[in-house]
Amino acid sequence: MTPKHTPLGLLVLGQGRDLHSERGVECPGDLPAPSDPDLVRRARAAKAALGDKVFVLGHHYQRDEVIEFADVTGDSFKLAQQAAARPEAEWIVFCGVHFMAESADILTTDAQTVVLPDLAAGCSMADMATAAQVDDCWDDLIDAGVAEHTIPVSYMNSSAAIKAFTGRHGGTICTSSNARTALEWAFEQTGGVEGTGKVLFLPDQHLGRNTAVRELGLSLDDCVVYDPHRPGGGLTKEAMQAARVILWRGHCSVHGRFTVDAVQAARHEIPGVRVIVHPECQYEVCEAADVIGSTEQIIKAVAAAPAGTSWVVGTELNLVKRLSTMFPEQSIAFLEKNVCYCSTMNRIDLPHLVWALESLVEGRVVNTIRVDEQVAHAKAFLAQRAEAAGTRAGASPRSPTGRESPSTRCSRFLAPPIRTEHIVSVARPPTGPRRWPPRGTPSPNRPGGVTRWPRVLACRGPRPR
Repeated sequence: MTPKHTPLGLLVLGQGRDLHSERGVECPGDLPAPSDPDLVRRARAAKAALGDKVFVLGHHYQRDEVIEFADVTGDSFKLAQQAAARPEAEWIVFCGVHFMAESADILTTDAQTVVLPDLAAGCSMADMATAAQVDDCWDDLIDAGVAEHTIPVSYMNSSAAIKAFTGRHGGTICTSSNARTALEWAFEQTGGVEGTGKVLFLPDQHLGRNTAVRELGLSLDDCVVYDPHRPGGGLTKEAMQAARVILWRGHCSVHGRFTVDAVQAARHEIPGVRVIVHPECQYEVCEAADVIGSTEQIIKAVAAAPAGTSWVVGTELNLVKRLSTMFPEQSIAFLEKNVCYCSTMNRIDLPHLVWALESLVEGRVVNTIRVDEQVAHAKAFLAQRAEAAGTRAGASPRSPTGRESPSTRCSRFLAPPIRTEHIVSVARPPTGPRRWPPRGTPSPNRPGGVTRWPRVLACRGPRPR
């Protein structure tokens, strides 16, 4: 008798050198081959059987075979908002990475369940800042006598625990589109950009540096980098006191690898080329580019360009290839030949999506994402609609002067919290000693630390039989 479901093949990433992130993955510089066409039929059948009970979200960096089944595509926060706007959908299947699914869980109702087809789909940037490490950083700021005059600003690409930390310390959350407005607001709580107050920006040092220097007019010397794997972050108290922006030592494993050499090579090889890059790229790369913008801004810039425009795009490979298909009248190329697609994002492949959908059809809810009760503060901050959301970087609306009270700040920047109940996470770290990246000195384990989603230790999902 033929089994109900045939085995699903998985895309195996990495060579076993670093199972915690995409570091160590050998990438050929191209996308993986399409999945078995039979999976397309099964995905269509499962989605049809579920009807309006399921709502599939597809991040821009997903491969085409997954995007085909997405009800809506977009960046992480936009997708979370779209999920919240579909209260009739019982199951939200998030084809993205873990912190994005957390955002969707925060914004959706208790009657909705967020499913991540593969729990191993993490984000190396978000994983570069843990709750215990950030607490240690704040202790160092207290020791240096600057915590009272420091406002934390956390990038959306962070865990719910980090967003909660930001809320507890009077900060705010930003996207790549409104980072300038968020930093301006943060500085205005401590005397303005021209004053002496400070911003702790995490976890992406490049977005923080690019925004502070290129958008707000601060100097590179005004920025210091806090390394969580070194005592005191590798900074003296004097350095912390002199700095205006304290950048967390984190980065995107894809955007952080684009180089100035690649920009120069593109200009040499393609006459009249326009170089457009994401603000998660290194400062020097952004300086060498023609246009800097978020994922949505990159899409809009290419869409608005006249036919015959030549672009070299510095962002994730799946999106770049999709842009070249969407706009065949333009010449669109990937910035760096040796940089791979986001391999953790690509763990959400068609086999995993089919497994998740078919499991729902059978009445089994797999890989549920629940935000831990200890990060409840993130609920308010994830419900925010910053004034500059969706606007171009640099077009900052006016912000109030002086330090605001938490209640005033929430009324200006945040919508009312969507959920108030504490939800216990089902994604708990394994027992035993904490595992750390191979580079740097491990931070000490801290009893009572916030429960966080574990790094990639095992892949939940379909297995070959």
